[in-house]
Amino acid sequence: MKINIAATKTNLLKSKKLLSLTREGHSLLDEKRRILVNELTSIVHIVDRIQRKVDTALQEAYGLVDRAVVIMGRKRLEELSFSIDIKTSLSISERRVMGVSLPIITMNVKENPPYYSSHEVSFYVDEVMVKFKEALKLITQLAEKKIALIRIAKEVQKTIRKVNALEKIYLPFYEDSVKYINDRLDEYDREAFSMLKLIKERIRN
Repeated sequence: MKINIAATKTNLLKSKKLLSLTREGHSLLDEKRRILVNELTSIVHIVDRIQRKVDTALQEAYGLVDRAVVIMGRKRLEELSFSIDIKTSLSISERRVMGVSLPIITMNVKENPPYYSSHEVSFYVDEVMVKFKEALKLITQLAEKKIALIRIAKEVQKTIRKVNALEKIYLPFYEDSVKYINDRLDEYDREAFSMLKLIKERIRN
């Protein structure tokens, strides 16, 4: 790498300071990368676990719907669905991990039972509602973690690029600059010493 900088003590001090700051920045970014990768790995496992729960809950819920349809008929079940008063809403807040904003999503369920007379209504209908509410809560958790996963993955990529740039470009440049200036100053000192010695010898002669 070609160093285009004047070999002065002022530039040496500046280069040493920049090298120190770059090393500190590299250390902090590398620690950030490590923490984010650990968080990412943890969330990947959580997403996988919740996804399996969602798949199971939906499979069970639709299975119960099929049983209710067989017992009560599709038309009766559809008519019954209009009497069910359940409202859901989402509240979203945030938490931060190493500067990354991650969502906290909470599903709020407001319901006004009883929805219908239990006369001639299959117990599968109640089970269907329970299962779908469970599935919705799990889907909310899954959405929260998947958004977090995407955001952390993007931040990990950015941090890795910065760490690599410091390792491969900036740290070598400042290290070479300090070495170059030190070597040149040492050379100047040797030349000055030799010149001074030569002058003294000539004065004595």
